[in-house]
This record gives sequence, structure tokens and C-alpha cells, in this order.
Amino acid sequence: MCTDTGCRVCGSTGVYEAFVEEVRKARLGRRVEVKATGCHGYCEKGALVVIHPEKILYVQVKPKDVAEIVSKTLKRCAVVKRLLYKDPESGERIVHEGDVPFYQKQMRVLFGNNTRIDPCDITDYIACDGYQALRGVLETMNPRKVIETVIRSGLRGRGGGGFPTGIKWRSARKAKGERTYVIGNADEGDPGAFMDRSICEGNPHSIIEGMLIGAYAVGAEEGIIYVRDEYPLAVETLTTAITQAYECGLLGRRILGSALTFDISIMRGGGAFVCGESTALMASLEGKMGEPRAKYIHTVEKGLWNQPTVLNNVETWANVPRIFLHGVDWYTSMGTGDVSHDPWGGSKGTKVFSLVGNINNTGLVEVPMGISLREIIYEIGGGIPGGKEFKAVQTGGPSGGCLPESQLDLPVDFDRLTEAGSMMGSGGMIVMDEDTCMVDVAHYFVDFLKDESCGKCLPCREGLRALSEILTRITEGNGRSGDIKLLQELSETIIGTSLCALGSTAPNPVLSTLRYFKKEYISHIRDKRCPAGVCKALIQYRIDAIACNGCHACFKVCPADCITGEAKEIHVIDQDTCIKCGSCYEVCRFDAVKR
Repeated sequence: MCTDTGCRVCGSTGVYEAFVEEVRKARLGRRVEVKATGCHGYCEKGALVVIHPEKILYVQVKPKDVAEIVSKTLKRCAVVKRLLYKDPESGERIVHEGDVPFYQKQMRVLFGNNTRIDPCDITDYIACDGYQALRGVLETMNPRKVIETVIRSGLRGRGGGGFPTGIKWRSARKAKGERTYVIGNADEGDPGAFMDRSICEGNPHSIIEGMLIGAYAVGAEEGIIYVRDEYPLAVETLTTAITQAYECGLLGRRILGSALTFDISIMRGGGAFVCGESTALMASLEGKMGEPRAKYIHTVEKGLWNQPTVLNNVETWANVPRIFLHGVDWYTSMGTGDVSHDPWGGSKGTKVFSLVGNINNTGLVEVPMGISLREIIYEIGGGIPGGKEFKAVQTGGPSGGCLPESQLDLPVDFDRLTEAGSMMGSGGMIVMDEDTCMVDVAHYFVDFLKDESCGKCLPCREGLRALSEILTRITEGNGRSGDIKLLQELSETIIGTSLCALGSTAPNPVLSTLRYFKKEYISHIRDKRCPAGVCKALIQYRIDAIACNGCHACFKVCPADCITGEAKEIHVIDQDTCIKCGSCYEVCRFDAVKR
């Protein structure tokens, strides 16, 4: 059963304890093992329980359901129908995990073992071919061959930049220094994103094995995993995994009888979004303020403590063992483009996305590069709740762009998303429905980035403040005729002159909403109207005299007592005292309240 952070909120710890007790009482301990695992992905339906080997999936399980599952499924091989997934269209109950639509179009290369292994038991990882890739590398390959293999695989960084991993390793191998460092970046600060957390919580040894292979390739003896302080379970799981790896001789000196010596430690970040940027992260590790530095000297040459440093996102590190275990041809069969002659020539492998927002099936999805946005949102995500219309999807976190319905058939890869005005980023994907105001969305993300800016460079510090002020003015009904042009010019200036990627990508929400939703800006500025009815200063609730039947529902819920009218008579809203809370609009069953 899933016992990661998300399912723990749904009570999975209690479910696990109930299973342990019921299996003991039923004397099934010899043939039934109760296993706490990492994230299964389908967070919307937690707590999740899978019965192997048949892979029977039970959803939204509570501790009170456990006795019935043990009695029927574990003892008599019968299913508990009420706990099976119910297809919303057909009403059919689906028994097996692989037949659930949420999982059918996924390609769970990294997350596949999450439903099978206990992340705190290294023998589970080894039973799933864990550390076999490392053994093969140490026995049959020299560092140069390892780097060439990673280059040929086309693996690109999953933290947001999309830089070819093998090229980075090759540069670090050539760099001169007293020692070389390897860093795993798990400082995940995007709102609504939890991909890195789930990898750390569910399969920490895949990260460790990837870092070991990378350390061998670049000649490093020390590694650090930088984890957000807000991820206590991830820190706990990684700590356990590292301890067990040392006990098994997979960390330390002469690993697997080879000449490789490698140590890993964990550092906890203080929650600064900017520390996801490589140079700011390294400054934080050195005990300094988390501020980026200019990139005229690359971190692979002079990074942590001014020494050659390889920094990759933890999802990138987790991909590395799979490449060496299954081969380059297997890996390049997934994804888009041709990387045989150019590592920048495509997007290979899979990508984990955090699918959240106005979507029926929220959770973590792992899909092959090149899948369309439409497939992710409608076939995996189940579409928009409440029968509402899709409006936009933001990819790439707060620095990503907002893409409209016309872009739903866009293949999801590094290059196509960038061309469309968005980005892959670390893998956040926020879906928005028809009730979303895109000007308000741009305002929200600019405000977030303004607060997270380190303030070191003027374009980012003052530019984001100015963007926020203009957007605030527009959403409050005080927009000016030249504001759209000003937003465009200011955004381009920030992109072209900022010190680091936070500033150079921060205007993306503004530019993409201007590109695809310009009419909403015009409505706010010229017509003083918010089409989505979100910006309070631009909303005016009124009651349609023809539609109103005097049911008195709006009168009863109004907290400002601004609605007048007797029962079964037409009601009126006093605009001077209305606080625009929207209560009347929400309770009216006759569509009489307009905005």
C-alpha cells in the first residue's frame, strides 16, 4: 500500500497498521507480506492498496475496510467490489490496476517499482535488479565509456534546464581541481509539484545508484543530496537508504570490490525557491546566502567550494541506472527526435508530471516524451470536473507558460513546449477551467516569483515588482491603455538582463497569457470587466428580474444583508453595500443572479 506523504494524509498509516494486525490475527503471515511502499501516483484515490500478484487495486481504503479485504481477498481470493475503482462513464468496477484508465497510457519506468518495494528495505530494491547497473558499469566499463553511453542515450536534465546530462559529465571529467563533487537536487519549490519528493520517498536507492555511476564517470568521491526542509519523510527515507547502502558496502571505500570510493550526505534546504538554481544551491551548501552568480564560469569547472561539480535533479539521477540496465537502444526508443548525432536533437525517455488543478484525476503521472497534452489531461487525467470547459494548462511551474485549448495536441517535449511559450521545467502541470481568470493567474505567479527573488540583480528585483504593480492595477479595475505594451516591453527586458534563470523565465506567465488570452487583458483594461468573474473589483452581482422567482435563498445567505425582497417576490442587490462575496451566485438554482 502507498504510504507516502499524500496517502498518509488519507490515513494510509492506519490502513497499514490494520493490515499488519488483521494478517496476524488470521495467521496468514507465512504466505502474506504486508508492504508499505512509496507513491503509486493516483493521489486522487488514496489510500491505495494493491494485492499482488494479481494486482487487484482497491481505492480510498479506510482502516475499517481492512478486515473485509483480509477475509475475502486474502483468504478466499474474492474481490471487495465496493472498494474497486469505478469508471465514471460506464459505471463498471475495474479489478486490476493496469486496466484503470489513469494507468493505461502511462509508461512507469521510474515509478514502476514504487508499488512493489519498501523504500526502507534495500533488499527489495536489490530484488528488482537494484545496483546491477552499477555492478555492470564497474566490471565492464571505464569512465569514458560510461559518459559516452549517457551522451548517446540523449538523457537531458529533468530539473528544468534540459541540458544534456552526458555533456555535463564530460566537461566535469575534463575540469581541473583538487576534488570533484556530485550533487542531487531535490529542492522542489514549484507550487503544486511533488515529483522529486515522491522519488525520494518511494525509491531512494535509484537516486543513490545513479549518483554512484555518475561519481565513477567523473571521478568524484563525495556526493550531497540537497532536500527541502519541508520534506521530512523524504529526508527520513533517504537517510535510511544511505545507512543501508553503507552497511551493504555500496557506499564508502572499495565499492563492490572496485577502486571506487564514494560517500553521500544529506543537506536540508531552508525553503528558498531560488536555491533550486544551481549556483544558489551551491552557495547555500557553503553556508552562504542562497544567491546565484554569473555563469561565465560553469559549475562543472568551478562549482561547490570552487571545485568541479556535477549537479543533476534527483529524477535525472534515477534515470541513469535504467539506461545501463536496459541499454541505450531501449531508452532512445522512448521520446522524440534523433539524438544519434546531437544530444540536443530530441527529448528521450519518460517524464514525471505533477498533474493538479481543475482535473478529475490528480496525482503523479509518468509518460513518454512526445505524448500530447490532450492525452495527459483527458485520457489520463479524466478531463475537467463538473462538465466545465478546459481553458488553459500551465507547464513548468511558476516560471512556465499558460497554453490554451488550441495547443492541446502539442507534443510534450523540451523544444515544443519552449516554442509554444512555455517550458518543461521540473514537471509541474496545473490545469485550469473556464472559471479561471488568466490575468489573475499571471498576477499570482509574478507575485510568487517576486517574493522568491533573491534580490541580487536589479532587473529581477525591480522588474518583477513593477510587473506585479501593473497587474495589480489591472485586476483592481485601474488598468491603463498602454499597460499591455508596457507589460510586453518590461517582460522582454527582464528576460534579457536578469542574472539567473529565475529572472529570465519569470515573465513567462505574463507573456504566454498576453499571447493566448489578450482579450481578457483588454476586457479588464477597456471594459472594466473580468470575464471569468474572479477579480472582485470588476464584478457586479445583479438579479435578473425575469429569472428571479423570489425563492429567498440568496437573501438567507447574504452576509452583508444587501439583498432586499419578500419571499416569492423579485429580489434586488444594493450595490453600495454588496461585498461581492459571491454567496448569492453560488446558491441561486434558477440562474437569476448574474455577474
